[in-house]
Amino acid sequence: MTRSRISLLFIGFASLSLLPSAQVQERAPELVLLNGSIVTVDAKIGKVQALAARGGRILAVGSNKEIKALVGKATKVIDLKGKTAIPGFIEGHGHFAGIGNALQILDLKSVRNWDEVVELVAEAVKKAKPGEWIIGRGWHQEKWDKTPKDNVEGFPTHASLSAVSPENPVCLTHASGHACFFNARAMKLASVDASTKSPKGGEILKDADGEPSGVFRETAQGLVSRVRQARQLQRPRSEVIAAVKKSLRLADRECLSKGVTSFQDAGSSFATIDIIKSMVDRGELKTRLWMMIRASNARLARDLAKYRMLDYGDGHLTVRAIKRTIDGALGSRGAWLLEGYTDSPQSTGLATASVESVSRTAELAVKHGYQLCVHAIGDRANREVLDIFEKIFKANPAMSDPRWRIEHAQHLDPGDIPRFARLGIIASMQAIHCTSDAPWVVKRLGSVRAEAGAYVWQKLMKSGALVTNGTDAPVEDVDPIASYYAAVSRRLGDGSVFFPKQRMSRMEALESYTINAAKAAFEEKLKGSLSPGKYADIVVLSKDILSVPEAEIPQTKVLLTIVGGEVVFERAGSMEGSKSGG
Repeated sequence: MTRSRISLLFIGFASLSLLPSAQVQERAPELVLLNGSIVTVDAKIGKVQALAARGGRILAVGSNKEIKALVGKATKVIDLKGKTAIPGFIEGHGHFAGIGNALQILDLKSVRNWDEVVELVAEAVKKAKPGEWIIGRGWHQEKWDKTPKDNVEGFPTHASLSAVSPENPVCLTHASGHACFFNARAMKLASVDASTKSPKGGEILKDADGEPSGVFRETAQGLVSRVRQARQLQRPRSEVIAAVKKSLRLADRECLSKGVTSFQDAGSSFATIDIIKSMVDRGELKTRLWMMIRASNARLARDLAKYRMLDYGDGHLTVRAIKRTIDGALGSRGAWLLEGYTDSPQSTGLATASVESVSRTAELAVKHGYQLCVHAIGDRANREVLDIFEKIFKANPAMSDPRWRIEHAQHLDPGDIPRFARLGIIASMQAIHCTSDAPWVVKRLGSVRAEAGAYVWQKLMKSGALVTNGTDAPVEDVDPIASYYAAVSRRLGDGSVFFPKQRMSRMEALESYTINAAKAAFEEKLKGSLSPGKYADIVVLSKDILSVPEAEIPQTKVLLTIVGGEVVFERAGSMEGSKSGG
């Protein structure tokens, strides 16, 4: 790199060489990274060897020689020893408190069949008090090695579970979050029986005798979960707040250990945001949070104006988006489709909110200057949301660059794909969902529909749409490496590749997790690339995910996570002997 070029890569050092030596020391960087392969994700800069940070921001990037010249007596120097450094991963869609909650309940993601679920619940019952709720999450019937003997549409029935938990209500949330399994005790507490009707936007799955099987889809989950929620609300407020804070701390630690420096939270209440703000004020959270508010239209109308905040707490909290959900998930057959499911032709899924209600939310978003982010998975749901957005934009021609988002955008009708770019709608997608769901997507949609519109990243990008990445944690592990690998490989556990033409290049996948996600949040001037002036949010990896053989990508580990120039996570033994003072 030439001296003339390096001068472009500094912030605040234009007259450094003219300052007295004492002042140079005062303005020296607090952190320097040397001897690295630093991928800036800035097209004007490219890859560099070294980086300097001060005051939480990137001060300069360049060669070892150029950055070494800035080192002061108090500068912390880290020798990367050739390791790859990239911008901190930005989780484009997840549930922050949900991650912490999931770490405290039964983890059902790895169970091989329904029998193992029952065994885990039986063990939990032995440790629980009578009447205490047993909570779990992560089961997915399509991932089991065998179909339950007694089942409805492939879902188990509650008899075996209820037998091992007669005195304890049980709530087991589907991996997608769009269905729950309840035992007999829980259903009895909620007075749910054969006569109970499915609510609008939901479904109680019933057996051949008309009795509830235990599976409750979408809005029907609330028929039973409200009983547990009512019990929780009876606790002292201090106890409720302490429990939320515990979950948030656990989530913070988990994200940082996986290299996630910024997290776009897909729907939290005003109350949760109050707690987060108080923790940010005390410096208790290191992960930068960008929040979508989830509340009724009435509550939104009342409180949106006073909650909007940008880059609060030195960039640790932004509240500028609203979350709505218009359909369910493909796995639980809740995604709203234009045509029936291939494996259940009589069903086109569920509309979990009315077009009128979402349209009212859109009007509130315009009025208060918020982004609108709508969960839509099925092709019908995506079309309805695109129609709502287009109508709102036409009615408000003064809106410029609103960057409204469709969360997931998993299955699209080919005719709707170009509308994302034309309307400026962001496709907030999760690559890991593709490879996780692929084994049963064709069963749900058929091969023609699946190839034409399922997880079509390249089709969207080639049309000009912005595509971001994430995990939807705790639906999937918050680990960005797994989702990055899914983006570039689309490779399934059996070695097959799911419609390979839609794979991202290595750099496209990295951009989807960094600068694209920053743009989707109006934060590209703050983060998403290692450019001077932006936050010094950096991740050091054990492997170069841009060049190692594809099969080695999943073996990559996060060695260091740096937020605002501060090392907030270090893998034990990974960087021994690499640090020194100036």
